[in-house]
Amino acid sequence: MAKRKLTDRLFKRVGKAKKRGKRLLILLLVLLALWVLTLIFAPSETTYVQETSAGIPDLELPAHENTDMLVTHPGYTLLYDEQFEQARWVAYYLSRDELYGSYERGDDFRSDPSIPTGSANLEDYKGSGYDRGHLIPAADLSWSEEAMSGSFFLSNMSPQEGSFNRGIWSELEATVRNFADTEGGVYVVTGPVLTDGPYKTIGKSKVAVPKEYYKVILDYQEPERKAIGFLLPNEGSKKDLKSFATSVDHVEEVTGLDFFPKLPDPLEKQLERSYDVSQWQFEAFQASSADRAAYKAEPNMTKNTSKPSKLYTFASTTLRRVLFVVKHETVTIIELFVPKATLKEALPFLY
Repeated sequence: MAKRKLTDRLFKRVGKAKKRGKRLLILLLVLLALWVLTLIFAPSETTYVQETSAGIPDLELPAHENTDMLVTHPGYTLLYDEQFEQARWVAYYLSRDELYGSYERGDDFRSDPSIPTGSANLEDYKGSGYDRGHLIPAADLSWSEEAMSGSFFLSNMSPQEGSFNRGIWSELEATVRNFADTEGGVYVVTGPVLTDGPYKTIGKSKVAVPKEYYKVILDYQEPERKAIGFLLPNEGSKKDLKSFATSVDHVEEVTGLDFFPKLPDPLEKQLERSYDVSQWQFEAFQASSADRAAYKAEPNMTKNTSKPSKLYTFASTTLRRVLFVVKHETVTIIELFVPKATLKEALPFLY
């Protein structure tokens, strides 16, 4: 009897695997078609050529799992947290060149089609009393029309008190731009603190309202490599911005995140354990139209302003979503026959 039950269970699992396998095959065919479309309709290079001294690819990205919902848009990468309907972090490199772009903000707030489970939407914020607070500021993406537009995806927004968003947070954003200008370029990670709930929520999507926000900044250019962090409550403040400065280590303790894990360990420990506000120029970055025009006339500015077609944008966005589903279906099929704990130990890259 026990043997028969075991056989029945096995046949049921095989049946489920076949059904999911058919779906996976269709998804793979769709994936192939989308990949071909992105190759055919891919635009020419649309970003500035960034010159960094680090030589470490993706240095700005915090530590993350392969199963995390990572999304890349022109100029920044984010990790989306479905539980709180917002990014847990947004990471990017901000160069001096990028500060002098001339594209104006368009305020085209919209849901992010790159989020497979669906991002927050405009109705969630409507009448909530909270601002749609940018994580990477629009002004940091003024170097490209596509990048500027991408800053208004709601995956890059978090519910912020108006006096905070338009006050001390805006001041910090402008100060970070000044860091990039004076140092030549900085690595930035920013986001809400999502470890001190429970939280008030807004909208049908139940977007969490964070109590605090953070930024960590790394200057990796010789001769004075340095790092600094900021923790700010989600409320208006008249305090000196320097009073919110702290070490990167402290921000890691509060957020549970591991910043700049690709740095050599001894250097990472050295840079993250302490900070010195006197090493940074705390002023708001400002650049007039004349300043931007003069800077763009410099020979070191290399940019192609060609814009991707709607078909390419649709194909590349859908490609990311299908990839996420394919990975999920593949893992689900394997787990029908192999215990999750065993699979996670043998093939950790799947998780």
